[in-house]
Amino acid sequence: MNARVFLATTGHGLARAARANGGGWQVEHLLSEYDVRCLAADPRNPNVIYAGTQGQGVLRSIDAGRAWLPAGLAGQVVKALAVSPCEPGVVYAGLKSPARMCVSRDAGAHWSELLGFRRIRSRWFWLSPAEAPFTAYVQGIALSPADPNVIVAGIEAGAVVRSGDGGQTWSDHRPGAVRDCHSLAFHAADGAWAYEGGGGGAAVSRDGGRTWTQPRAGLDRRYVWACAADPARPEVWYVSASPMPSWRRPGPPPAHVEGHAEAFIFRTVGGAPWEKLGGGLPQPLNYMAYALLTDLAAPGQLYAGLSNGQVWHSANHGNTWQPLPFDLPRIRSTLIFV
Repeated sequence: MNARVFLATTGHGLARAARANGGGWQVEHLLSEYDVRCLAADPRNPNVIYAGTQGQGVLRSIDAGRAWLPAGLAGQVVKALAVSPCEPGVVYAGLKSPARMCVSRDAGAHWSELLGFRRIRSRWFWLSPAEAPFTAYVQGIALSPADPNVIVAGIEAGAVVRSGDGGQTWSDHRPGAVRDCHSLAFHAADGAWAYEGGGGGAAVSRDGGRTWTQPRAGLDRRYVWACAADPARPEVWYVSASPMPSWRRPGPPPAHVEGHAEAFIFRTVGGAPWEKLGGGLPQPLNYMAYALLTDLAAPGQLYAGLSNGQVWHSANHGNTWQPLPFDLPRIRSTLIFV
């Protein structure tokens, strides 16, 4: 296991778990004065991490999350962040009220809005039920590892849209993608493959986010949240999924009901039907796996971060699992590691 630091959004700042040289873990609580909603690490320098907040803009750390300073977009609600794997210092931010995309080309010192995003025709129909006042927002941003001009953005209950020119112009909703986007990711090395988890299923693209398909065989839960892919084998990918809300289940989706998520982690290999992963994991998961993480330096490794703060690890593509020896207070929606 290569991970030495985990950072999670908790709803009241951040939790940071760091592994000491002796193997023990220390958990700290940070940024309690901020409502942190998203995190992104710089693929070129993992000590550099960005945090998006609910109305307090972007924060930046250069020491793997110990200390933080403001990094622009003051007063803005920042729901999604992504750091370019191709261009040093380039960071994209997805905002709310209204749904917007911004970019910084100097590590957060200055930001500019990508005005073409406001000209997407279907945006007038985007409406998020997740939080008052129910206006749409950018929930996920995925950047191609091969082409710095290719960006895919997902709207909570809206669309999955794509730019091929660095965000100057944007397509409308991509065919086959899930409109209610919860998570987006490009493969770590292969720019042809991209993945989505959403309310209604999971989707995959094999042409850089232009077109998508939704493999459904074996996926008996359709409220999909996290997605991840093996760094050496893009055809091996994973999602976490819980039952969809329905008239028989009044209230919020089970995924967001602590202790009653009824969730599983699923894996598909080469287009084969989805299979539920057990091997030590609780069956089903009472707490939603809001994060699935793979390690570019260690193919086959997989981490799952549950809403109750547990982090589980598999070293063999999800066949067997063990909990890591620490508990975070909570994982609200985002977990990263460096």
